[in-house]
Amino acid sequence: MYWVYILRSKKDNRHYTGYTNNLERRLEDHNREKSASVKYRGPFEIVHYEKYSTRPEAVLREKQIKSYKGGEAFKKLLNNLTPSSSLA
Repeated sequence: MYWVYILRSKKDNRHYTGYTNNLERRLEDHNREKSASVKYRGPFEIVHYEKYSTRPEAVLREKQIKSYKGGEAFKKLLNNLTPSSSLA
């Protein structure tokens, strides 16, 4: 099982998109500043996540979401979150 997720920095309100096979551990890693790409931007909260059965599916979806960054499609994704796909 793989997860594609979007985090929101509580510090600067910016978003980070990634994938993992352990969502809880990955959030802890980000909040412990173990990820160089978002170091010093935490703490984070998960605002969206999606479940995929294979790694290639998750990687493709992560790339798709990252291509949305800053655009209308990304804003639409965040604005249309459903309770089943969001922890917020």
